[in-house]
Amino acid sequence: MSKISNKNKYLAFVILIGGKSARFGSDKGIFEFFGKPLISYQIEILSKFNKAIFLIAHSQQQIESYQKKIALSKDISFILDDTRKILDQELQTPMIGIYSAFKELDKFGYEKAFILSCDSPLIKLEVIDLLIKQSKGYDCCIPKWNNTFLEPLFAIYPIRKAFRLAEKNIINRTYKLTNLLDKHWKINYISIENSIQSVDEKLLTFININGPIDIKKLMKLYKSK
Repeated sequence: MSKISNKNKYLAFVILIGGKSARFGSDKGIFEFFGKPLISYQIEILSKFNKAIFLIAHSQQQIESYQKKIALSKDISFILDDTRKILDQELQTPMIGIYSAFKELDKFGYEKAFILSCDSPLIKLEVIDLLIKQSKGYDCCIPKWNNTFLEPLFAIYPIRKAFRLAEKNIINRTYKLTNLLDKHWKINYISIENSIQSVDEKLLTFININGPIDIKKLMKLYKSK
């Protein structure tokens, strides 16, 4: 891990950058979009909350490529995937990044982590703020669609409790992200259609970039937002 922020340790932002980007063809986080890397759009929003930001990378080489591409403030640190419990060293799954983040952040005394994926560049400040406020008094806060689908890569987790679950899933080789949720937790499910859409009308926060075709869609949305 690189430098550690001295900010309040109630909550940290965690951005997963270590995915394969197989369908996209290159590292999505540092793809140039209107003159700056996609991840810079997220960082600009998250930096307004005066909290530490951690980027979870799959290799030292990836860290170095990000250091060359993005402006790094003192509040941004890197965490390298811990793959010592992984049998298949070629495996890349968000569960590894989440496990690695929780393991490190627990050591440094953070209580909760707001997990995000780097492929959602149009996150809204108002939605971030809503989830943080709604997480108070709960173990976990996670958006939920009316069709019952959840958004585990845009949610707030209790670091110590979730680390134990993530470690168990890594050992058992079960990588479904909803396995991070414990039925014994106090969870606040935030309705996307009934609550979040009131502050993010077009639900731009949940637009994911998977393949090159999504960039054209993103351009239209970005220009119209």
